[in-house]
Amino acid sequence: MRITRRLFCSVILTAPAIVGTGLRDAIAQDYPTKPVRLIVPYAAGGGTDAIARMVGQGFSERLKKTMVVENIGTAGGNLATKQAASARPDGYTVLMANQGPMTVNPHVFKNVGVDPLTAFDPVTLITSVPLVVVVHQDSPFKTLRDLVEHAQKNPGKVTYGSAGNGSASHLATVLLARMAKLELVHVPYRGAGPALTDILGRSTDFMITTLPSALGMLTSEKLRPLAVTTATRTKKFPNIPTVAESGWEGYDTGAWYGFVVPKGTPKEIIAKLREVTIDTINSPMVRARLEEEGGEPIGSTPEEFAAMMKAESDRWAQVVKDANITVD
Repeated sequence: MRITRRLFCSVILTAPAIVGTGLRDAIAQDYPTKPVRLIVPYAAGGGTDAIARMVGQGFSERLKKTMVVENIGTAGGNLATKQAASARPDGYTVLMANQGPMTVNPHVFKNVGVDPLTAFDPVTLITSVPLVVVVHQDSPFKTLRDLVEHAQKNPGKVTYGSAGNGSASHLATVLLARMAKLELVHVPYRGAGPALTDILGRSTDFMITTLPSALGMLTSEKLRPLAVTTATRTKKFPNIPTVAESGWEGYDTGAWYGFVVPKGTPKEIIAKLREVTIDTINSPMVRARLEEEGGEPIGSTPEEFAAMMKAESDRWAQVVKDANITVD
């Protein structure tokens, strides 16, 4: 066959792309060759940490390399986000992403250091769990409507606790107050635990908190659940109505968890990470544990996860602005 100048140039120009594709595929096939760092932007022992460790264990078992959980719970998750974003985009640093650091903090902190929506490549959404509106078991409020109507008649006199300024529990309550036109008194704590303790001590009137954080107190009947915050009821407590069912149509929020990696991580490695994560969360043991905490496996595509986070960021930006929420 005669080698023309055009054919020669074509071969020369396409060869690097072919070699590059083959090299990336080979790297992804061998990945991981060493432990993978999973950064969790909260202290050990919480709901986010528990889900991270569940999935991390499944990753380790399936790929025969340890996924090491590293908890960095300072600065509202901003330090963890910055450290993860500055890591090499090689698949050996993964960030446990959720509502606060990814879609709320940029709107409530003066400087978070990075833009989470552009500093990372999404891998997959792992699960979403409902929050629950709780009061003391002996509270006079039997339903969410009871609580709301009392608050409407007594502006500025009903108190609620939260896990902190800008937390999921804080913003979920702000969203309810906005929809029901309530004037409430916010009492922020350093975490859900102390806030729930003061519900038991009757220092505050109610709280919206993650289902896992209140689970023990609900099963021991120390707290009374009034509603869950998601659009549909949870399988864990099918008799608890949703906020929307209670009279505030369109109310829908929850605590969600997913994996993201530093921007520029090879797509082949992202695909492998996603595949292993989905396999893990759909295993009988992990699925059962997620359902125990009110969630279900999701396993979205990176594109779906990116779109969801963008929508969440836009929504909370408006809520934060309307409520004038700031954190120094």
